[in-house]
Amino acid sequence: MTKRIIVSVFCLMILVTSCAQKETAKPTSPSLPAISESSLRTGAECMERYLPGLKGKRVALCGNQTSMVGSTHLVDTLLAYHINIVKLFCPEHGFRGQAEAGATIASGKDPLTGIPVVSLYGKNKKPTAEQLQNIDILLFDLQDVGCRFYTYISTLHYVMEAAAENHVKVIVLDRPNPNGFYVDGPVLEPAYKSFVGMHTVPIVYGMTIGEYARMINGEKWLADGLQCDLDVVPLEGYTHKTRYELPVAPSPNLQTPEAVFLYPSLCLFEGTNISVGRGTERPFEMYGAPQLQTGDYRFTPHAIPGVSENPPHKDKECRGFMLHDEAAKNLDQSGSFNLDYVLTAYNSYADKENFFLKNNFFDKLAGTDQLRKQIKEGKSLGEIRASWQPGLEKFYQIRDKYLLYE
Repeated sequence: MTKRIIVSVFCLMILVTSCAQKETAKPTSPSLPAISESSLRTGAECMERYLPGLKGKRVALCGNQTSMVGSTHLVDTLLAYHINIVKLFCPEHGFRGQAEAGATIASGKDPLTGIPVVSLYGKNKKPTAEQLQNIDILLFDLQDVGCRFYTYISTLHYVMEAAAENHVKVIVLDRPNPNGFYVDGPVLEPAYKSFVGMHTVPIVYGMTIGEYARMINGEKWLADGLQCDLDVVPLEGYTHKTRYELPVAPSPNLQTPEAVFLYPSLCLFEGTNISVGRGTERPFEMYGAPQLQTGDYRFTPHAIPGVSENPPHKDKECRGFMLHDEAAKNLDQSGSFNLDYVLTAYNSYADKENFFLKNNFFDKLAGTDQLRKQIKEGKSLGEIRASWQPGLEKFYQIRDKYLLYE
């Protein structure tokens, strides 16, 4: 209890100081943070929209290291306002975001607040009825990157489903999508549903996580067609053309704007024997392999504790391409999902029979087995992209119903 009081007082001092320093800010009330009228505000920062409804309620927060209000974590901010936070839920990478991709996350307590933390990764992907006991409202605040196989939207699905089953209200605090300016890629086929692809959407869906939550609910994608009691606290000052560089890395291997931009195109390599630079200083800014027969860039992946303990081709020199400069030129949103990287790698790989992993993880990431078959058959980029169009047109019609921003 003493630790919570200390954290609350400290965070309250930070908030008061921060508000005082913003000359253009205008306070909405004596008890709420100042509002900047000239800049983008995340849902979490729009506290006047949701804080009053949390008073006197038992609140759980599903968040991680991206759940920030300015320079202060949301959980600390809420404690400073005497909100009764009874439980924390965390996705892949943990509540403080320090676990590598795929690592088992154990439940326990948040060391900074002492609040119980329940992991929603591994065997326990969906909150149980017992875990939701004595909770009135579940806040959801995670920074998405707008890609179907980025598992935060899968966690969102299970949180909403469990909340609907147990009559718990969900409030999604919306955040910008750094890849929200385009829609592209094959649409997932139901037979390939998994935790890295749960819905019939393309690889890049062009929606914020709040808009996506509205779509899950509105399309009745939850089990048995359930719909949860859902509110979305929208962004201010945002459109889908707004360029947004993430202030906090959303996961350990997405450390730069260039990596976030390249992630939708490069993640398909995770289903192949091609490295995307895990175990280097610039993961998801490059690709290569020892057997790749093209490219002028060389890199050697090594174990990095807490980030990539056993990266593909560990301690072996890989040949391939560094894409940082190319991505930097396209951060003005002139690019899109780029299948050329996979096609180039496949055509230049010495052992094509072993290009794709035998576990068919590539098909799960693609959401279909058709893309793998098209690549092996030598289909052109134009032919492959044309095959996506019927699914994309259908998705656009669904997506339009749930957009909140221009």
